[in-house]
Amino acid sequence: MLHEGDFRVGDVLSIACPFTPTRVERGVTWDVVSVRWPWWRIDPDSDFFHWNGVVALGVDGGGRVPPEVETELFRTDPPPEQLKAGDVCRVGVPPTVVHVTAVDHHDPPLETGWLPRPGLTVAVLRRGLSYREFPDGSHLDGTGYGIHPGDGTPFTFELLMRPYAFLRPGDEVADAAGRAWRFDGPWDWSAFDGAGPGAGPAWPLVLLTRAGAPCSPADARAVAAGTASGSHQETVRRWMSLTDASPTP
Repeated sequence: MLHEGDFRVGDVLSIACPFTPTRVERGVTWDVVSVRWPWWRIDPDSDFFHWNGVVALGVDGGGRVPPEVETELFRTDPPPEQLKAGDVCRVGVPPTVVHVTAVDHHDPPLETGWLPRPGLTVAVLRRGLSYREFPDGSHLDGTGYGIHPGDGTPFTFELLMRPYAFLRPGDEVADAAGRAWRFDGPWDWSAFDGAGPGAGPAWPLVLLTRAGAPCSPADARAVAAGTASGSHQETVRRWMSLTDASPTP
């Protein structure tokens, strides 16, 4: 199980939230259904936001699905089309495979209009979704759907894959082809020779520095062991098989 503060861009997760009773405030209108949110409290000290306790969830109303609907994680039981204002339903997230596209820490916590104020935002996209443009020029935002682990919503997270788990952003490595690289994420590699990334670093890798300092023998051994077999390309292929998505726009 993944801890609430332990997320990295590129992580492939199974996310779920138990279905919890609530009430419908407004039936399906403009591709959303509005429900009383069961996990947050109104923030009486919020100076900029005045939340009314209701959350609008994206609903597929037919035709081309808007991006905000396509990325929606939460579901209602019964389905939205069977609900009207005043109905009792349940809201939650069935086990869903997602990949992390952004992680932002907030200090102080964000003022949102609800409590608890979130100290962390994790953007995710459901399996099968990646950045793309539509013919009308609109696009599915590559940063995905924002969730706030630790905000009182009882999410559970299972880590299915963390590409390059043995590296940390900012690490500098040398690859088997003699090129030096900086690692800023599994799909964010910078070659010191200025050439394009091409197919990525050639395994095995040698860790040169971590946090701007010479690496420890234990860290060097972990990177060597993690890249002793396989390749960058195999890592990408495995990630794509789990996410059914493209790792980059």
